[in-house]
Amino acid sequence: MFRATIGISLFLVTLLASAQEWDFTLHKHQSGMPGPTLLVIGGIQGDEPGGFNAASLLTTDYSIQRGEVWVVPNLNFESIIKRSRGVHGDMNRKFKDITQKDPEYQLVQKIKKIIRDEQVDVILNLHDGSGFYRPKYYDRLHGPQRWGQSLIIDQAELPAIQYGQLENIAEAIVAHANGYIKNKEHRYHVKNTETRLGNREMEKTLTYYAIQNNKAAFGVEASKSFGTHYRAYYHLQMIESFMQYLGIDYQREFELTINSVKHRIDNNIQVALYEKKMFFDLRNVRDRLRYVPMKKGEPIDFSASNPLIAVLDKDRYYNVRYGNRSVTKLLPQYFDFDNSLKAINLVIDGTEREVQLGDIISVQEKFQVNTSKDYRVNVIGFTRPGLRSEQGVMIKRSDIARRYSVDQQGKLFRVEVYRDHYFCGMVLIDFSQRPVAAVSSQQADTSL
Repeated sequence: MFRATIGISLFLVTLLASAQEWDFTLHKHQSGMPGPTLLVIGGIQGDEPGGFNAASLLTTDYSIQRGEVWVVPNLNFESIIKRSRGVHGDMNRKFKDITQKDPEYQLVQKIKKIIRDEQVDVILNLHDGSGFYRPKYYDRLHGPQRWGQSLIIDQAELPAIQYGQLENIAEAIVAHANGYIKNKEHRYHVKNTETRLGNREMEKTLTYYAIQNNKAAFGVEASKSFGTHYRAYYHLQMIESFMQYLGIDYQREFELTINSVKHRIDNNIQVALYEKKMFFDLRNVRDRLRYVPMKKGEPIDFSASNPLIAVLDKDRYYNVRYGNRSVTKLLPQYFDFDNSLKAINLVIDGTEREVQLGDIISVQEKFQVNTSKDYRVNVIGFTRPGLRSEQGVMIKRSDIARRYSVDQQGKLFRVEVYRDHYFCGMVLIDFSQRPVAAVSSQQADTSL
């Protein structure tokens, strides 16, 4: 089942200090209704975007009505952002032995504790694997040497736990998911690594660690032969098959199609700075945004529309990263901040309304900012000789220089407010004529 998108982004708080600590986040979808708890992990290897994008969508676009779903979408966040399989080596080979000197020691200990949590019943570790797994060799891309489009188990069963019939469950999940996959080449197969029989590589993995701690665990592999959105789509098909098998009721905010998954991945890129004094919709953003007000000498704090976004301090600029890709550069202009103003009055296409700082407002033809004379209004890209403040000036799209827009289409513009030399906040004016709701600053539960 699915429900229409309501147009209000859920902001997941991510604070990245100047030291750039790379902790992962845990997001708990709690229904309040009894049922099993599914733990879904993405991003253990930073070069597998299908898995961590699917886990991110599960975090932001799903709600649970029965049971619980816990999601770690960015386990190896540094490797995700730096586009590496493992900046400090393969994290998925550190669950049997790891020294305290390893830079990822604390991260591995933290996820181990979550895995062992008595409430967790089933664990999925999302991967992107090569080619297409088949039980028998067919060609170099199809055979037992490949991992893509497979559901991995370490052994056939795990006695004495509720979901211990691993092979039977895996076969049921694959049969259910394959019913929605028309292309036969893309269908899933169960792969048993028989880890306990001497598979030295698999002995080091997260799923086998879970098995040794009496947790039903599965590896889900989408094929690297597909683009990111295809992989994420197949991951979500498998996750939903698990939820239905476990009796976990859910809703999602988009129709589960390949195009819808691609649209959601490509368009869920919003960042708010300094407790939402500024908000940036970064879809189709320019490669750099100049003169962005920042607090000098302080680590940037930000919130983002999904847990794969990071804002990195690069000394002369801030780099906004979204998973494996660079989104834009924020070139700072430093100010002290003023907290005396929370909202401004705007006349939008002839209608007056109060607008909170940090909002994005749809305008079809023209707007005018009305606020106290104690404040100075700066519409970025608008100039008029002798005018110190744009307060009380009716402004059309044609009055603003296109090159100052936030987006490449020249539709999205910044309106900044100052008190003397102090920065108060900003709103975005959107001339694309598409309705845009104000963004909520509601935070998800990220407790352990």
